[in-house]
Amino acid sequence: MTPIHVLGISGSLRQGSYNTGLLRAAAELRPAGLTLEIYSIADIPLYSNDVELAGIPEPVQDFKARIRVADGLIIAAPEYNYSIPGVLKNALDWASRPPKENPFNGKPLAIMGASGGQWGTARCQYHLRQVAVGLNLLTMNRPEILVPSAGQKFGADGNLTDQETRERIRVMLEAFAEWVRRLRTP
Repeated sequence: MTPIHVLGISGSLRQGSYNTGLLRAAAELRPAGLTLEIYSIADIPLYSNDVELAGIPEPVQDFKARIRVADGLIIAAPEYNYSIPGVLKNALDWASRPPKENPFNGKPLAIMGASGGQWGTARCQYHLRQVAVGLNLLTMNRPEILVPSAGQKFGADGNLTDQETRERIRVMLEAFAEWVRRLRTP
């Protein structure tokens, strides 16, 4: 079976982020044949067309290169003000520039998210799916990973301790590996 390389992107820059913790759990729970590289978007500057015209910044070039070589993407993001965190949207906007060099085009995507609230990032995920359409990402619809009351499901070290959530992530990763394989087949 051909190996699958997945790039995991956290939409949170917070030290001890629950969403980065979800990606760490996914790296532990991944099925055989799937690798998961967790990527930080912390060094990506704010998008400006003036900066773009002067030359694509190195952190953006690196991000785009890692997206290109990945077989699929997993984005884990919190919900800010009923939507996508600004740092995540900024990183996606930068990587999609210029449009003719969009590394997202046709790339499989899985989404998950954790929040302290009761909705578990449902609205963020809905908006992220809308953005994915514009980027031509091929989003896996189910299973969904929405983790509410995250403070009760992660340890003080930021690692996911809730066994039910860990099992749901394991199942999602198996489905995502199959999604990537199916999209590879002509």
